[in-house]
Amino acid sequence: MKFIFILFAIFTLLNSCGVYRPTDARKISPNAKERVKKNLEEGRGFRLSQLGQGNSNFQFASSNPLWRASLDVLEFAPLINANYSGGIIITDWISNNQQQSNEFYKITVKFLSNELRPDAIKVILYEKSCNQNNQCKISELESDTVKKQLSKKILRIAALYEKEDLDRIKKELGEYKTNDN
Repeated sequence: MKFIFILFAIFTLLNSCGVYRPTDARKISPNAKERVKKNLEEGRGFRLSQLGQGNSNFQFASSNPLWRASLDVLEFAPLINANYSGGIIITDWISNNQQQSNEFYKITVKFLSNELRPDAIKVILYEKSCNQNNQCKISELESDTVKKQLSKKILRIAALYEKEDLDRIKKELGEYKTNDN
């Protein structure tokens, strides 16, 4: 009885989704390429080669000046996570000096926008202080000075990268002239 109920439920779900649609063989081409072309024209499919085209504003990490500048600024620290699609870079714990080995710092950079502006990134600093028994306390540093210095350095380098990219594009494409001149 349970099996019949499950079979009936599956049939009902599949039937209501429209999986099975009887078609007239005289109206459907037997050539698979023609059917694919027709489905694409009607908007019922997609091609992998056409992904990324259209109205999307997708940038690869290597073409984003903020991302490249952030990696350059944080090159002194080992990275735990560098996820471009997630918009975050997290460093591993680093020590400020060699004599005092009980204080460590971690830097997190969050990307809030791809645009080059001061509120496009958020820098967060964490401090880990450990005592002699290896009991550690982690807290977020409220020092705006260090955060602002890191942010300014990242933005300054990103602006240079963006200028280089624009100059390269102008050189490749040439000057754009309008008919109005």
